[in-house]
Amino acid sequence: MPSYWRTGPRNLLTDVGGVRVGNAHDDRLKSGSTAVLFDAPCVAAVEILGGAPGTRETDLLSPDKLVPGVDALVLSGGSAFGLDAASGVQAYLRSIGRGFEAAGHRVPIVPAAILFDLANGGDKDWGLHSPYRELGFRAATEASATFELGSAGAGAGATTAVTKGGLGSASFVLSSGATVAALVAVNALGSPLVGPTRHFHAAPFEIGDEFGGLGLPAPLPAFSHAPVTKLSPRPGTATTIAVIASDAILDKGAARRLAVAAHDGFARAIWPAHTDFDGDLVFAAATGTSGWRPEAAERIELAAAATSAMARAIARGVHAARPAAGDLKPSWSELAP
Repeated sequence: MPSYWRTGPRNLLTDVGGVRVGNAHDDRLKSGSTAVLFDAPCVAAVEILGGAPGTRETDLLSPDKLVPGVDALVLSGGSAFGLDAASGVQAYLRSIGRGFEAAGHRVPIVPAAILFDLANGGDKDWGLHSPYRELGFRAATEASATFELGSAGAGAGATTAVTKGGLGSASFVLSSGATVAALVAVNALGSPLVGPTRHFHAAPFEIGDEFGGLGLPAPLPAFSHAPVTKLSPRPGTATTIAVIASDAILDKGAARRLAVAAHDGFARAIWPAHTDFDGDLVFAAATGTSGWRPEAAERIELAAAATSAMARAIARGVHAARPAAGDLKPSWSELAP
């Protein structure tokens, strides 16, 4: 890490000015939703590199589309059912008068992405209507500057090839004074760990002991390069979904480049990533609250920080996952040293 970078005061996405995050989950369901709320409409973009995504309102994030900003972003478990969480967040925002003005009406703009956690041991017998609209509404009402990591929100039922997944976050303050931060729900087909060890692929980016302080194993175990994946992969059963945010002033095109850089953090923290069976997606958001408009060369530093923050957030989410009754995968804390 460059000597002039430091973590934000919370080491969370909410270190970016104008951002709040809320979680809601159901332990019996082993699933949940996470809402990212913006204090003002926010420039946003998306980059999808997985082969099996599930999304809502991502087309409007293209640079040529009319709506200039979004009111919130949603990450949720529940596969396609989880897209209902965005309706709950939208309902909350409408109740407080937020939204894009159209013909005298306010329409909150809430893009969303989902991960598959239906087959994780939780009780999904919810009857006619899924619970995700209410989970989304609860997550929005809980939005604040601090929030739980690990088995919370969209990470509540997440898994990886070898361990439970989870909700992770990390931040940097750059030499310019601007902040870049990541939020991620890790439900990957691949593994965040090096071979059969407890060491994280993201170890070179770790700050202090934020996800165990183990570094990389030395020497590397034999066949550590061999990919380890969930058994019997099938489309829709794995996904890592994330938000990368900055308080820099960016247009939609520059925000999309930030999302591309954040995907590099996936590749540094999960092996393999971006497979046919993952729905890997990164939303990018730029609140502009720092007042800093980076030039092209300055965006290189911004992109590098996005890659590192995302890799750290992935490892932090897995590290923070907690064991629970009925789990099909062990949490990282349960792995033998």
